[in-house]
Amino acid sequence: MQLAAIIVSLVLIAVGVALFGRAIVQIFRFMMLGRPVPAGTRSNDPVLRTLTVAREFLGHTRMNKWGVVGVAHWFVAVGFFSLLLTIVNAIGQLFKADWMLPLIGDWAPYNVFVEFLGTMTVLGILTLIVIRQLNRPDRPGRKSRFAGSNTGQAYFVESVILVVGVCIFTLHALEGAQHHVDGYEASFFLSYPLVSAFQDLDVSTLQNLTYFFAGLKIATSFIWMITVALKTDMGVAWHRFLAFPNIWFKRKADGSASLGALLPMTSEGKEIDWEDPDEDTVFGVSQVEQFSWKGLLDFSTCTECGRCQSQCPAWNTGKPLSPKLLIMSLRDHAHAKAPYLLAGGGKSMEGEEKATAEQLADVPATALAEAERPLVGTLEEGGVIDPDVLWSCTTCGACVEQCPVDIEHIDHIVDMRRYQVMIESAFPSEAGTMLKNLEKKGNPWGLAKKQRLEWTKEVDFEVPVVGKDIEDLTEVEYLYWVGCAGALEDRAKKTTKAFAELLHMAGVTFAIMGGDEKCTGDSARRLGNEPLFQQLGAENVMSLNAAFGEETDDDGKVTDESRKPKSAKKIVATCPHCLNTLGNEYPQLGGDYEVIHHTQLLQHLIDEGKLVPVTPVEGLITYHDPCYLGRHNKIYTPPREIMDKVPGLRQQEMHRHKERGFCCGAGGARMWMEERIGKRINTERVDEALSLNPDIVSTACPFCLVMLTDSVNGKKNEGAAKESLQVVDVAQLLLDSVKTPVDPAGQEEPADAPEPEPAK
Repeated sequence: MQLAAIIVSLVLIAVGVALFGRAIVQIFRFMMLGRPVPAGTRSNDPVLRTLTVAREFLGHTRMNKWGVVGVAHWFVAVGFFSLLLTIVNAIGQLFKADWMLPLIGDWAPYNVFVEFLGTMTVLGILTLIVIRQLNRPDRPGRKSRFAGSNTGQAYFVESVILVVGVCIFTLHALEGAQHHVDGYEASFFLSYPLVSAFQDLDVSTLQNLTYFFAGLKIATSFIWMITVALKTDMGVAWHRFLAFPNIWFKRKADGSASLGALLPMTSEGKEIDWEDPDEDTVFGVSQVEQFSWKGLLDFSTCTECGRCQSQCPAWNTGKPLSPKLLIMSLRDHAHAKAPYLLAGGGKSMEGEEKATAEQLADVPATALAEAERPLVGTLEEGGVIDPDVLWSCTTCGACVEQCPVDIEHIDHIVDMRRYQVMIESAFPSEAGTMLKNLEKKGNPWGLAKKQRLEWTKEVDFEVPVVGKDIEDLTEVEYLYWVGCAGALEDRAKKTTKAFAELLHMAGVTFAIMGGDEKCTGDSARRLGNEPLFQQLGAENVMSLNAAFGEETDDDGKVTDESRKPKSAKKIVATCPHCLNTLGNEYPQLGGDYEVIHHTQLLQHLIDEGKLVPVTPVEGLITYHDPCYLGRHNKIYTPPREIMDKVPGLRQQEMHRHKERGFCCGAGGARMWMEERIGKRINTERVDEALSLNPDIVSTACPFCLVMLTDSVNGKKNEGAAKESLQVVDVAQLLLDSVKTPVDPAGQEEPADAPEPEPAK
């Protein structure tokens, strides 16, 4: 027994270590096939990045959002790394059954640690095995988050962890029996019942059991190592190593999710100069090697847990997009194509082969075949990613928010869209109308710019326009960025007028840009038309900088002498998409402003006593979190606090809310595209709201307002929703409550409610 265990173990150790070392080199070479990233963007503030990795691993900050799953995974993950010395101990036990680690082998704290963590690792993996069985991929429909995952690989990894954990516990008990532990003590508190059972065995049997379990532990561990070394695309195993660099190199050093702004377009690690692009500039991604090395690292790190898939609005409404399956497809394609690329293969933008036939002679046929597949194409074309997958994304951010290893799904989807739009002109036809309108009229509806001021005629106070009624914004507290929907869409205009009236009532001075305001370019950028976004953004930034009293030089850049601090350039927006673009993306274009959402300002005005809700608004209300307000900008509280201050309202959350809120279906330029596959996303969201039987559905985004209203009206026509059900913006609710009640005769009633307190 001892000789066999020693020979098998040493052979497996030697083979495993050699193959694993080779695999690490292969993975590094594979990652380097990707394009460089702009200098410093992935390595700035190394101390903070290291702290982020430590916090996310030791605190399991993402995993613990899933309750018991996070706790169980914590013990499994921590146990994997902190119990490595038990392998050394097992190797020693092969040669001497009662061998112990020098110095710490008989140290009680170490033994308590090994026993406790070994036990919890077993319990943790058993919990995860049960959870996987309760969510088996063969469940009907798309209910399982493991649908599409490599189940066999997962079972293999789980079995390895379970066997190793049982071996650690058993070897610890055998150790106690051989050292004649005769009662409960700290070092053997949990394992003493097994120690007691082993004490009835003779020395020879105890030794043979030790050789067996030590050999089993080593063999299992290194068979696992050999397996994953031979299969470097086995994400369910490799994520435990690759997650650390993937988190360290994430976009934001502070650990926050890679949401909000999209990254500027780059080519060969440099931002594209849109005024004079190089001849060799690569626009977007058309081949897998055109992703950055961080993108290739993302693909290999995916653990196939399906959290992204379970939250994706497209997947949950029967569409072909699953963020998990998309990343897995890119990973499998990249790894399969890697031998071809490593041999010098690859094609120019004109489709010409870069390597010679001699260089490619030893490349496997499978890799050559993989190299011929288009990155985006239909099944008939052999495409890796189907166009319907690419265009189903609403860029809601649910996948990025939930991913425990910080994969940046949206960035990769938009990079592929950019090539399709800019080079192939291949995108849903109805989106073309929106792009033409943006180019010609500066708004998605193609309306004349003078119509942006029509809503001001419907309020009974003056709304100053910059350059017309006031010289610049130094004369007011805020610039109100109305946005295209807020100025031109009838339902969204109600929000605009309500918010403007509330500002007027609170005594807040503000102005608007009027006809000089153009679309921020949010939809154009997320559709993939980066040049149009750059054009609209540059024009808006120039107008804004001038409106804030800043002067520009001949290149259109703000002069240092006229530059104002960010705090002096305050913008308030009712549209979260405008908020996100102005505040998070315009700094890329030279526009640095302090941008807040209208619910944040309204909450502040209520807190200061400048707005006092007094009139009851009766009914049950449920609030829909806009994705670009919530997940992308982490603004969850202000809308809820405003509703909480309105007397008469009873709030009830939908099942999916806040970080797990469900999209309305309008983001990612989907507002301008037809939804032809599966159930409409806005219908799914309204069905969830109707399950609460509310009187009011509220939101804080004009896109969401339109989408939800359309679905509710459809439900009313079908008789599936009560006629009295309203869909309103939070600002409309607040205005109804702030206004003095009116009696049936049309006269204002005496105000019994308290007068607004003076500003503090």
